[in-house]
Amino acid sequence: MNIDLLSAGLRMMVLGMGMVYVFLIVMIIAMKLMSKALKPFANALQPEAKPAAQKASGPSDEQLAAVAAAVVAHKLGK
Repeated sequence: MNIDLLSAGLRMMVLGMGMVYVFLIVMIIAMKLMSKALKPFANALQPEAKPAAQKASGPSDEQLAAVAAAVVAHKLGK
């Protein structure tokens, strides 16, 4: 094995990993700065919350009667 080739590969590996590490650090710093800069505008894009209309908790009496009648009609039809 050629020691020069091995050392060149090791240097290239360290340089590449170092570049990735530096890029990740710069990206984290940029994200934190953007978060701080855009914090005042965070609520500008969210729509105002409207009070939810109260819905019935279940089916009405008329609906229950219609379902019961349909079940009886189906059973008698067999």
